[in-house]
Amino acid sequence: MLKTVLALDDNQEDVVATGETTAVLASPAETIADCRARAAVYRLLSGAFVEEPGSKFVAALRTPETLAELAEAGLRFDADFLDTPQDALLEALAIEYTQQFASSGGFPPVESVRLTGRYKQEPNFDTMQTYKRLGFVLRPGRFEVFADQLGIELMFVAELLERGATALEQGDAVTQRRLEKEIKRFWTQHLGRWVRGYSRLIERTAEHSFYREMARFLGGFAAEEIEAMGLRIEDTDQARLEVPKDEIRVEFNPNEPVCNGCMTDALSTTLAAPDNVRRLEELRDANQLNDLR
Repeated sequence: MLKTVLALDDNQEDVVATGETTAVLASPAETIADCRARAAVYRLLSGAFVEEPGSKFVAALRTPETLAELAEAGLRFDADFLDTPQDALLEALAIEYTQQFASSGGFPPVESVRLTGRYKQEPNFDTMQTYKRLGFVLRPGRFEVFADQLGIELMFVAELLERGATALEQGDAVTQRRLEKEIKRFWTQHLGRWVRGYSRLIERTAEHSFYREMARFLGGFAAEEIEAMGLRIEDTDQARLEVPKDEIRVEFNPNEPVCNGCMTDALSTTLAAPDNVRRLEELRDANQLNDLR
């Protein structure tokens, strides 16, 4: 699936045999193209899960060129996506998104929920720290956005891949390798622990073929990314219909006074964005499908 979508050509790679091991060496130009192609897939999947799809996203996805490429990757949309008029399709997708991901009894695409049964648990705070360390910050928009929401996590990796490609274009292989390590760490600590099981769950429970096929695509892409990066990660999610709620652990100093005003100031200072910070939610509107065309 992954090689079909990314149009990878094994014949353009130099193969070096060392004993019983075969190492595949890609040129900088091939690595740049690979990073950007992978980033395009991450953006595509992010657009499907970060919020209910908008008109521009759906229109771009239903172009003959994009549908042909997705068909080559094995996605089989039904008439409910292919033949439904645009306005009716947007309404149907909005209803499905609400029922599947945002309503009581649904399956929110949020790492904390999938692993602990609760919102804003350790995965949420860990991802926030990772974003901040690498120069990103989340700010509330029309709706609250969780740092460990599936679309946000995928968008983050897409931007790291873009940064890596840009670094290689500038001759900075050291930065590109560092960013690749960050991507591997993020998959090991976050995405790899839950997206494979979660994708199987949504593929099984989705009523609309758009979400069924996007979930199937996500599962296949995740498995191949993990294999390509040489990672071994346990699927903690396991496609569970119900996730038991973890006990809430509260740690505090009973001798320290509680001051809501101080807490607000502390949070304000922590979340203040430096000049070089880029907002993740701004990235979701930028060329989600252009690289797939």
